[in-house]
Amino acid sequence: MSSTRVLVLNSGSSSVKYQLLDMRGSDRLAVGLVERIGEETSRLKHTPAGGESREWNGSVPDHDAALKAVAAELAKDGLGLDSPELAAIGHRVVHGGKHFTEPTVVDDAVLAEIERLIPVAPLHNPANLTGIRTARALRPDLPQVAVFDTAFHTTMPESAARYAIDVETADAHRIRRYGFHGTSHAYVSRETARLLGRAPEEVNVIVLHLGNGASASAVRGGRCVDTSMGLTPLEGLVMGTRSGDMDPAVIFHLMRVGGMSADEIDTLLNKRSGLIGLCGDNDMREIRRRVDAGDERARLAFDIYIHRLKKYIGAYYAVLGRVDAVVFTAGVGENAAPVREAAVAGLEGLGLAVDGELNAVRGDGARLVSPAGARVAVAVVPTDEEMEIATQTYALVEKER
Repeated sequence: MSSTRVLVLNSGSSSVKYQLLDMRGSDRLAVGLVERIGEETSRLKHTPAGGESREWNGSVPDHDAALKAVAAELAKDGLGLDSPELAAIGHRVVHGGKHFTEPTVVDDAVLAEIERLIPVAPLHNPANLTGIRTARALRPDLPQVAVFDTAFHTTMPESAARYAIDVETADAHRIRRYGFHGTSHAYVSRETARLLGRAPEEVNVIVLHLGNGASASAVRGGRCVDTSMGLTPLEGLVMGTRSGDMDPAVIFHLMRVGGMSADEIDTLLNKRSGLIGLCGDNDMREIRRRVDAGDERARLAFDIYIHRLKKYIGAYYAVLGRVDAVVFTAGVGENAAPVREAAVAGLEGLGLAVDGELNAVRGDGARLVSPAGARVAVAVVPTDEEMEIATQTYALVEKER
């Protein structure tokens, strides 16, 4: 029997998201989430393809217990981890540094390198490692594949990846621009080329991944040449709770004048800034409702968000020289028509515009929202990071069989 199934695991500090896919037809067999791991009120929600969702609450003390609970739910649907049809487990790993440029089969050396990167990804890599180690213990005979958020961005030239600080200091502490959301940018840029009826190698695309975390990328011929996030996911666009670009001297000012500690400033910039810091909300739907009701604070937050977004569109247009499409994805990008309209307003001289009627239509599939005959396409392409992880995982294990 051919092994064509891939289990995709996204292990967070207190959660595990998962999907089981059959790569013969790119079919989802089951999706689910375990959250509040380590608490008495843990919750598991599991949905098999074509079936009713199942949900239970109880104590899930650790990731080992969480994965065993996932395996038990899958087994109820005849999709257990012991199935000979399971080809591999693909893991989302946030930070791969410069070393990991493609999906990688996990061994002890790979685990050690991911662990060595914890100082540049202290919130994410430890949880990713826990998920990998737990899965290896449950199925030591099965290939475990790490797919890195940073890998797609390793094609950036040094002129884009380097910060303008002392080279020796930067190298000693691994300070450079890595970028994140790479699986999303890879998937969406490729699907945009498909939507245009062209090969990825022929197309220059600006991808705008707009969720609670937000990032932009400039993709030339299928390869990333610049992206907005840097050493950490804090750099770049205004996000739900993150500040994005900011004068670094603000940090010194807050230390010297505000008497704030490094940890307090870290919390401020990552959790109390962005939209929530500007207006108290990080849900774009609520912000737009407030804007429409005449709330000036919400209007200012929206305007700052759009101003930063527009600056990156213009900057990446300059980086690419020629742009075939600007594409919106993720929760805000896919669903907030006012954001798409405002982001390209005034950029008609660059060939950018949206058709009001097309932009207002909600849909699940990839679609154009620019006027017919527009010089630059404006598109909405739903992201599918789990499918991208599964595709990369399956391709690697098939190659190595």
